[in-house]
Amino acid sequence: MKIIPTAIPDAMIIEPQVFGDHRGFFMETWNRKKFREAGLDFDFVQDNHSSSVKGTLRGLHYQTVNTQGKLVRVTAGRIFDVVVDLRRSSPTFGRWVGEYISAEDKKMFWVPPGLAHGFLVLSDIAEFQYKCTDFYNPAHEKCIVWNDPQLNIAWPLENGLQLILSEKDKAGRAFADAEVFP
Repeated sequence: MKIIPTAIPDAMIIEPQVFGDHRGFFMETWNRKKFREAGLDFDFVQDNHSSSVKGTLRGLHYQTVNTQGKLVRVTAGRIFDVVVDLRRSSPTFGRWVGEYISAEDKKMFWVPPGLAHGFLVLSDIAEFQYKCTDFYNPAHEKCIVWNDPQLNIAWPLENGLQLILSEKDKAGRAFADAEVFP
């Protein structure tokens, strides 16, 4: 596997080794030994799977208790995946990184604890799967509004694309007012 640091150095793109032939393909999406040898040693406790239609924007979500690291991938379709560093002690505090991820390219994205996460569906439908290092805790889930002017995230909005947002995502807080980490 190939590990590629992003502009937030501990948020990484992972390109797994894919074996393919006329029958299809095979790849390992998680192998504790191989990930540990690559310096990515995590304990995962929960797997999640979502399906969303084109234009759905989910996020920017994070938890202040049961802070989650996430190993994300797309198994159908294409998305633009975004993380925002919420760790005040980090040299990249307040910065964001966006990556295109698709079922075709098979890339994965490691989102460390302390980062907000969101994605925009660019294909007609997208299946999004991720492993989490801690359990979902709705009582401590927070949301930063997707179009916060201070963050100025360059979402790839196509002409005429109608965004589909949950009420929770519409009501996200401004980055300036967000609860962040030390």
